[in-house]
Amino acid sequence: MMNRDSKQSDSGIVKIHRNVVASIAAIAAIEIEGVKRVGGNLASGILGIIGKSANFAIKVEFDKNEEARITLPLVIKYGYNIPEVADKVQENVRTALEKMTSLDIKDINISVQGIEK
Repeated sequence: MMNRDSKQSDSGIVKIHRNVVASIAAIAAIEIEGVKRVGGNLASGILGIIGKSANFAIKVEFDKNEEARITLPLVIKYGYNIPEVADKVQENVRTALEKMTSLDIKDINISVQGIEK
Protein backbone atom coordinates (compact mmCIF):
# COMPACT_ATOMS: atom_id res chain seq x y z
CA MET A 1 0.00 0.00 0.00
CA MET A 2 1.41 3.39 -1.03
CA ASN A 3 1.49 6.35 1.34
CA ARG A 4 0.02 9.62 0.09
CA ASP A 5 3.50 11.17 0.21
CA SER A 6 4.76 8.43 -2.14
CA LYS A 7 4.06 7.90 -5.82
CA GLN A 8 4.62 4.76 -7.83
CA SER A 9 5.71 5.19 -11.43
CA ASP A 10 7.04 2.83 -14.10
CA SER A 11 10.56 3.75 -12.99
CA GLY A 12 10.04 3.23 -9.26
CA ILE A 13 8.78 5.00 -6.16
CA VAL A 14 9.09 8.72 -5.46
CA LYS A 15 8.78 9.55 -1.74
CA ILE A 16 8.56 13.12 -0.50
CA HIS A 17 10.15 13.47 2.95
CA ARG A 18 8.50 15.59 5.64
CA ASN A 19 11.56 17.89 5.62
CA VAL A 20 10.85 18.72 1.98
CA VAL A 21 7.24 19.57 2.84
CA ALA A 22 8.51 21.75 5.71
CA SER A 23 11.03 23.51 3.44
CA ILE A 24 8.39 24.29 0.82
CA ALA A 25 6.09 25.63 3.54
CA ALA A 26 8.85 27.83 4.98
CA ILE A 27 9.84 29.29 1.61
CA ALA A 28 6.21 29.95 0.68
CA ALA A 29 5.63 31.64 4.05
CA ILE A 30 8.54 34.07 3.79
CA GLU A 31 7.40 35.12 0.31
CA ILE A 32 4.49 36.92 1.99
CA GLU A 33 4.93 40.58 2.88
CA GLY A 34 4.71 41.01 6.63
CA VAL A 35 6.44 37.75 7.56
CA LYS A 36 9.71 38.44 9.37
CA ARG A 37 10.77 34.81 9.65
CA VAL A 38 9.62 31.25 10.17
CA GLY A 39 10.24 29.92 13.67
CA GLY A 40 9.68 31.49 17.01
CA ASN A 41 13.08 32.06 18.53
CA LEU A 42 16.36 33.74 17.73
CA ALA A 43 18.21 30.42 17.45
CA SER A 44 15.99 29.23 14.59
CA GLY A 45 16.45 32.59 12.86
CA ILE A 46 20.25 32.38 13.18
CA LEU A 47 20.29 28.80 11.88
CA GLY A 48 18.34 29.93 8.84
CA ILE A 49 20.81 32.75 8.18
CA ILE A 50 23.85 30.46 8.30
CA GLY A 51 22.21 27.90 6.05
CA LYS A 52 21.36 25.27 8.65
CA SER A 53 17.92 23.72 8.63
CA ALA A 54 15.52 25.49 10.98
CA ASN A 55 12.58 23.35 9.89
CA PHE A 56 12.45 21.60 13.26
CA ALA A 57 9.94 24.28 14.26
CA ILE A 58 7.57 23.32 11.42
CA LYS A 59 5.35 20.35 12.20
CA VAL A 60 4.22 18.09 9.33
CA GLU A 61 1.76 15.31 10.16
CA PHE A 62 -0.37 12.94 8.11
CA ASP A 63 -3.75 11.81 9.44
CA LYS A 64 -5.36 8.39 8.95
CA ASN A 65 -6.78 9.59 5.60
CA GLU A 66 -3.22 10.53 4.55
CA GLU A 67 -4.04 14.23 4.44
CA ALA A 68 -1.28 16.61 5.53
CA ARG A 69 -1.58 18.93 8.50
CA ILE A 70 1.09 21.65 8.70
CA THR A 71 1.81 23.77 11.78
CA LEU A 72 3.91 26.80 10.95
CA PRO A 73 5.36 29.10 13.64
CA LEU A 74 5.88 32.65 12.40
CA VAL A 75 7.28 35.97 13.53
CA ILE A 76 5.34 38.83 11.93
CA LYS A 77 6.75 42.27 11.14
CA TYR A 78 5.52 45.03 13.43
CA GLY A 79 2.70 47.13 11.96
CA TYR A 80 1.15 44.42 9.79
CA ASN A 81 -2.34 43.04 10.34
CA ILE A 82 -1.66 39.61 11.81
CA PRO A 83 -4.84 37.81 10.63
CA GLU A 84 -4.40 39.16 7.07
CA VAL A 85 -0.76 38.06 6.92
CA ALA A 86 -1.67 34.63 8.34
CA ASP A 87 -4.45 34.18 5.75
CA LYS A 88 -2.06 35.05 2.92
CA VAL A 89 0.56 32.65 4.29
CA GLN A 90 -1.98 29.82 4.50
CA GLU A 91 -3.08 30.42 0.92
CA ASN A 92 0.47 30.64 -0.45
CA VAL A 93 1.67 27.57 1.47
CA ARG A 94 -1.34 25.52 0.32
CA THR A 95 -0.81 26.57 -3.32
CA ALA A 96 2.92 25.79 -3.23
CA LEU A 97 2.48 22.39 -1.56
CA GLU A 98 -0.34 21.28 -3.83
CA LYS A 99 1.55 22.40 -6.94
CA MET A 100 4.91 20.92 -5.99
CA THR A 101 3.89 17.72 -4.17
CA SER A 102 0.28 16.90 -5.18
CA LEU A 103 -0.41 16.17 -1.50
CA ASP A 104 -3.88 16.60 -0.04
CA ILE A 105 -3.58 19.41 2.51
CA LYS A 106 -6.10 19.26 5.35
CA ASP A 107 -4.91 22.15 7.54
CA ILE A 108 -2.26 24.82 7.57
CA ASN A 109 -2.14 26.11 11.12
CA ILE A 110 -0.29 29.34 11.85
CA SER A 111 1.17 29.98 15.29
CA VAL A 112 2.30 33.59 15.61
CA GLN A 113 5.27 33.40 17.99
CA GLY A 114 6.22 37.06 18.02
CA ILE A 115 6.40 40.45 16.38
CA GLU A 116 9.60 42.23 15.35
CA LYS A 117 10.36 45.51 13.69
